Amino acid sequence: MHESALAQKILDVVLARAGLEHARRVHVVRGWVAETESLAPQSLAFHFEARARGTIAEGARLELRLVHVEARCRPCGGTYAPEHHLLLCPTCGSTDADLLGPTGIAIESLDVADC
Repeated sequence: MHESALAQKILDVVLARAGLEHARRVHVVRGWVAETESLAPQSLAFHFEARARGTIAEGARLELRLVHVEARCRPCGGTYAPEHHLLLCPTCGSTDADLLGPTGIAIESLDVADC
């Protein structure tokens, strides 16, 4: 259900941006989602497609690339790739870490038509 609610929020942003550009149709939505969000881009695209029906974004492709985010362990200073949304240092076992990249999701660009 998380992907469905997020897809609606993405659609809201897309429609607002498309409105600012006086677009009549949205063809492609490009952006990224951080691995830390435990989201499946394919599932998000499925829900976006369903939510976009009947809007100017109907039929638009949601192209989200998965952004790899590493973590740095505070106690030992090791850098590692968190697994399954868990910050567990493979060297010392600590869960005290800082993420070293962007988290969340972002819409970077839209391909639209104004006629």
